[in-house]
Amino acid sequence: MLRWERGTVSAVTSSWPGVDRLEIDLDDGAGTLSAIAYEELTGRPRAGEQVLLNTNAVRRELGTGGDAMVVARTEVLPEAAEVRGHMVKARYTPMQTMVDALDDPDSEHYETVRDATGIDGMPVVVADLHSSLPAIVAGIRARRRSVRIVYVHTDAAALPAVYSRSAARLREAGLLTAVISAGQSFGGDLEAVTVHSALLGARHVVGADVAIVIQGPGNLGTGTGWGFSGIQTAESLHATSVLGGVPIATLRVSEADERERHRGLSHHSSTAYGRALLAPVHLPVLPRTDSRYNSFHESVRKQVKSTILKPAKKRGVLHHLTEVDAKGLRDALEEMPVRMTTMGRTLAEDYASFQYAALAGRCAAEHVRGAGGGSGGTKGDSKGPKESKGGATR
Repeated sequence: MLRWERGTVSAVTSSWPGVDRLEIDLDDGAGTLSAIAYEELTGRPRAGEQVLLNTNAVRRELGTGGDAMVVARTEVLPEAAEVRGHMVKARYTPMQTMVDALDDPDSEHYETVRDATGIDGMPVVVADLHSSLPAIVAGIRARRRSVRIVYVHTDAAALPAVYSRSAARLREAGLLTAVISAGQSFGGDLEAVTVHSALLGARHVVGADVAIVIQGPGNLGTGTGWGFSGIQTAESLHATSVLGGVPIATLRVSEADERERHRGLSHHSSTAYGRALLAPVHLPVLPRTDSRYNSFHESVRKQVKSTILKPAKKRGVLHHLTEVDAKGLRDALEEMPVRMTTMGRTLAEDYASFQYAALAGRCAAEHVRGAGGGSGGTKGDSKGPKESKGGATR
């Protein structure tokens, strides 16, 4: 369903790279709406211009993604940006856009990506929710402050990578080296046709030490076992594995979600990692020896064992339950220049959600080439599918 409305821009209320948020006076006198305009698609509308809006999401009162979208400036044609390549994203929609992709034959990076055979053991953190991004970055930097981190924005949710204010602020603060939009998503610093080529570009073009792969804002869930966009995490972890990276799966955890299926360990993690995943990955958890370890963390560990490790083992996949020291992570999270929220809940309201994402980040930092050991490390068992002396299981 598309719902069309017309209006006039009365003000630009806020902006970040690639995006303007506008106040629109509707032509039918029905009041005003807040709307999003993407510079790549429409240029930058200004006060007094008439615009055509798609208002289906806002009229259905959706949460994430519930914005009116500027489709066109009815009296202004933005200048066409010329690209060397011929790759099209958002293909066969009225808003399809041409991009210069890393793996386009006309790209200056084409030979680098074409000739690359793997990602040289680069750790790759994969998560379900976009809200995990700043927490993962915090976890990485709590252990390794100078690493180059690349965020790969996949196409399971928001297609425009610039929609993410979190990614924009992390880029501005120098905490992300680059954003690569993969698949049908577009608008990153670099473009890639697949997650595979995005990871190759992250490693060999950008020189990343760590990559983070997450869908954009707008995770879609249905309450059914398989109907959620975060199932794409399994394919991102497969890509990491076949390219010779270190796959690290972020556990989606919550202490405060009102929905039983997401309290403790989310069923999204259970399904994606326990049933859809065909390659072994690291599953970072809090050590039992941590002073903050309590009955909640014990229940999460039991859920991981019963809903991820056990069904995966039956299919011959032996995941690594990897203990990660949480010392200093709270401070690292609070110091981030991005406000932490997940499903409307703040860091104070649902700390565990961000804590487990930060644990995944720190786990990745420990696998950066040359990271070494020391405090703030990880423990993993390489002897078999049982608990090791350090408490980690595989």
